[in-house]
Amino acid sequence: MSDLAIDTGNPELDKKAREWLKWDKNEKTLEEIKELTSHRDVATLKKLLLNRLLFGTAGLRGRMGAGYAQMNDLVIIQTSQGFGKYLTTVNPEAKTKGVVIGHDSRHNSHRFARLAAAAFLNAGVPVYLYGKIVPTPFVPFGINQLGAAAGVMVTASHNPKEDNGYKVYWENGAQIIPPHDTGIQKSIEENLVPWENAWDTERAMAHPEMSDPLEEISNKYFSMLASSMLDKDMNKASPLNFTVTSMHGVSHNYMVEAFSSCGFKPMIPVKEQMVPDPEFPTVKFPNPEEGKSALDLSFKTADENNSTVILANDPDADRLAVAEKQPSGQWKVLTGNEEGALFGWWAWFRSRQLTQHISPNDCYMVASTVSSKILRAIANKEGFHFVETLTGFKWMGNVSYDLLQKDKTVLFAFEEAIGFMNGSEVLDKDGVSAAMRLAEMATYLLKQNMTLTDKLHAIYKMYGYHTSNNSYYICHDQNVINKMFERMRNFTEPNTYPKSVGNGRFIIRDVRDLTTGYDSSQPNKQAVLPVSKSSQMITFSFANGCVLTLRTSGTEPKIKYYSEMCATPEQEDWAALKAELAELVEAVVQELMEPDKNGLIPRAD
Repeated sequence: MSDLAIDTGNPELDKKAREWLKWDKNEKTLEEIKELTSHRDVATLKKLLLNRLLFGTAGLRGRMGAGYAQMNDLVIIQTSQGFGKYLTTVNPEAKTKGVVIGHDSRHNSHRFARLAAAAFLNAGVPVYLYGKIVPTPFVPFGINQLGAAAGVMVTASHNPKEDNGYKVYWENGAQIIPPHDTGIQKSIEENLVPWENAWDTERAMAHPEMSDPLEEISNKYFSMLASSMLDKDMNKASPLNFTVTSMHGVSHNYMVEAFSSCGFKPMIPVKEQMVPDPEFPTVKFPNPEEGKSALDLSFKTADENNSTVILANDPDADRLAVAEKQPSGQWKVLTGNEEGALFGWWAWFRSRQLTQHISPNDCYMVASTVSSKILRAIANKEGFHFVETLTGFKWMGNVSYDLLQKDKTVLFAFEEAIGFMNGSEVLDKDGVSAAMRLAEMATYLLKQNMTLTDKLHAIYKMYGYHTSNNSYYICHDQNVINKMFERMRNFTEPNTYPKSVGNGRFIIRDVRDLTTGYDSSQPNKQAVLPVSKSSQMITFSFANGCVLTLRTSGTEPKIKYYSEMCATPEQEDWAALKAELAELVEAVVQELMEPDKNGLIPRAD
């Protein structure tokens, strides 16, 4: 199609269409834009070409397809050029330290990783490119082991099969945080024209500054896992049969090696899901956080193999879901907060066995603001420190790094979305190491004639019962989402928030709005945690002790809510507390979110 054939009636759009047709060398996406222009589909072209994927949760994530608003070869090239230019500007040592690049098993991930590698090499940055699919934690771990300046993981984690992503890490091994995200975005926009050799992946693979660190990093990672075990002899004698699913993702071979390295007998794989498959044929959503709907085949495999514990990784293996068979024969899928309680207790117990010489005053645990405060309750009683951060491991990883620079010990960090950081060798969530810690914990507890569920109840009896009620609604219309949150900020008149829900039954004591920076609980009414105007997040603290947060997802079209009520160790009526929380949450949803009026789609369990 010639330039002259493009005439949509919108000069800016015509310019972008010509630009795309000139720069894109991928036949499929090039043809998509050609087709749209020939049919003068102005609405779709505007959506794809006049908008650009912006850095969100430490990188990009979106639907694969043509246009600047989606994930494709050209966007990967432009993103990597911008990142490469920014990296060498703010950290000239990157030209000797290099970057680590990994990828998952999704459609296009292999190619995206190699196009990214070509861009960094063109920017004068050496590349450590994993030759095979790897778990996401291998990128931050590799950065620290190799002394690299940054890292990229091509993955969309647990998103639907149509999506892909580009996750960015800094030289400290943690995901990027401001101001790097805006700096990289600006640099991308300044380096949109593909550089010479940008599309030549064969040249990149043969480049002298390109190397594959997989064998070295694998050996170091599994050696680290093995040495982190409390008692490998105990593990070898474990009578437990662990059923493991990789959810059609990258983890199967790595989990086989992890079980061997840590002394356990071979795991029982969910065979239908152990081979990487970007189509995710056996699950509606490849997300073990969805619970029972994603674990049907795991239950079946476990039941057939006399297995009582299920370990489920998401497709890029940075998260871990856990289920345990109950005496009734039913399966209990632990929530992320319940896992967090168990991991937190286990981290503290292990530290007292392994590092008694370290004072509790120098020990820390970290959790995001929407996660359970069970770690705070344990910390208050045991004498170590608890730190709360904004949502996401980019914040927890960077806070942990800062603590390590002060010679502090970071024992554990978690987010309720089944993300766990055990120790500080990987400053990000890691589903492989979490699985090993869980297997070790379950084995130890069995020796004490306890199950995971038994221990969870014991933790609540000792530190106080913590009950959560978390879920989400799907909404694809950003205008609906914005109006919903603006209504909460101007509830009865401008700049007023709701004072109660449930016909006055549940009184709202304080409001923290991390979109605007308002916090009624602070003397100056200014929030302590960082503020982000690009995302919606409001927290309501109720007079009955409930804390409830409404926020938008950074990676999916979801409005999420998180709530928790905590009892003292002396309070025994857990059922009443749970029922009260359920009633409060329902009142918030109906009165503040108004799902029926706004056309929100509820989570489908």
